[in-house]
Amino acid sequence: MMPGAVIIGAGPGIGRSVARRFAREGMPVALLSRTGTTLDLDGVLGFEADVADEARLRAALDAATAELGVPDAVVYNAAVIRPDTPGEANAREQLDAWAVNVVGALAAASHVLPAMARRGAGSFLVTGGMPEPKAAYVSLSLGKAGVRTLVELLDQEYGPSGVHVASVTVAGPVAPGTDFDPDDIAEHYWRLHTQPPDRWEREALHAGEGVRR
Repeated sequence: MMPGAVIIGAGPGIGRSVARRFAREGMPVALLSRTGTTLDLDGVLGFEADVADEARLRAALDAATAELGVPDAVVYNAAVIRPDTPGEANAREQLDAWAVNVVGALAAASHVLPAMARRGAGSFLVTGGMPEPKAAYVSLSLGKAGVRTLVELLDQEYGPSGVHVASVTVAGPVAPGTDFDPDDIAEHYWRLHTQPPDRWEREALHAGEGVRR
């Protein structure tokens, strides 16, 4: 059984591109999403999971691990992306966004990273964004700030055991054929995953300049 990559929050943008990038290296890939989609990618396994439902998320991670073994890489790519100005979203809506943007990443990490740490290798990569907070995107700005802090905390806890925890901060709207092409962004995830420990970065910023392959 060859360990592979688990991508949480699979969509037609970054999720699809990261899945293809890791699969291109011969790694088995599992996608976790609310629909259980495989995005029509050959050889990719799909599992249904709502990241805001901890029990279902943990069950899907267990199912993926049963198929692939303890993953070499886990990518948390789930987010609630919506415009909301201060006071526009009520408390329930803010909590629902926080549950996806931050708490789901913490739940996933707490479920998979202990086994990675026991093995002494692996990467846990989170899709970040909003390098500067914007008043037009309150819930997303708060969520991405939370993700940045979470990555630091997880690095403190699991980095010494050989697990590379990092984020890929995407500083603009993702769209094919633009400076924020998802295939370019996917290169950051592979680069972080394959970095030797003495060169680990905690954050990679995609500011729209493209990536040299």
